[in-house]
Amino acid sequence: MKSIIHTKTFKMDVPVAELFPLFSPEGEKHWVPGWDYENVMGKTELAEDYVFLTKTHDHRTADAIWIVKKYDPDSHVVQFYKIEPGYKVGVVSVKCTELGASKTEIQVRYNYLALSKTGEEFVAGFNESAYELFIGEWQKLLLNYFESKDQQPV
Repeated sequence: MKSIIHTKTFKMDVPVAELFPLFSPEGEKHWVPGWDYENVMGKTELAEDYVFLTKTHDHRTADAIWIVKKYDPDSHVVQFYKIEPGYKVGVVSVKCTELGASKTEIQVRYNYLALSKTGEEFVAGFNESAYELFIGEWQKLLLNYFESKDQQPV
């Protein structure tokens, strides 16, 4: 299997303005345990063509080069190219839709294309149930983040 596309949507009782910024290299530091990245741009403000690097994060397969494909904060949409040389190329898309003052729908789409036999093995194993677990973990981590944030003294 050379490629796979999965999309999953979930809802959270959090304003879109608080949630959307978390889907960035700096934002993920707040809710993803162990998340870090190498800032090669010298700035942290996200924009199209922003480049950053990660070490074996997100499916623990290989070091990755990330490039912001699309960044539209007004529409709460961000897309990243995730390039793992010799393994796979992905497009990761996140769209947040405001459903109310304190309710947001989050749509996450992963589209992977294998570049090698190892990449094909990953794609074959990244089936619907694996994706459900993966995005379910996102939802859990985000809920934990907001719950702990709400319990912080002011």
